[in-house]
Amino acid sequence: MKMEFQVARDDYLSAGKVSSQIKQTLKQIGYPNELLRRMAVACYEAEINMIIHSYGGTIRLLIEEDGRIQMIFSDTGPGIADLEQAMTPGFSTASEKAREFGFGAGMGLPNIQRVSDHFDILTSHEGTTLTLGFELDP
Repeated sequence: MKMEFQVARDDYLSAGKVSSQIKQTLKQIGYPNELLRRMAVACYEAEINMIIHSYGGTIRLLIEEDGRIQMIFSDTGPGIADLEQAMTPGFSTASEKAREFGFGAGMGLPNIQRVSDHFDILTSHEGTTLTLGFELDP
């Protein structure tokens, strides 16, 4: 099964809608609650990062025949200037506008990595691709 969703830059009013749709879909399929919780956290954090930091992008959900789940977040520019620093809990480059909406605590990437079974991130000035994997029995 494959699903694809678009995420727009600065669309704070839609923040979390994609992660909610994905969670609901996976719940209907019958995935366990603990796995749903971890996937929802990762998806929400990545979706927010796309809204705050990118020029927009795509979230793809792939469900393998064996039940493994992959989520791929691909956005366009500007990329992450210092990935090592961005992985540091509490470090944030969020704008004042993002902070007014309650975002930008600098925990997004560390939280995503913590709850994911597989975490891979590629970034350049052209954009960022975050690939996450989730196993039924990690």
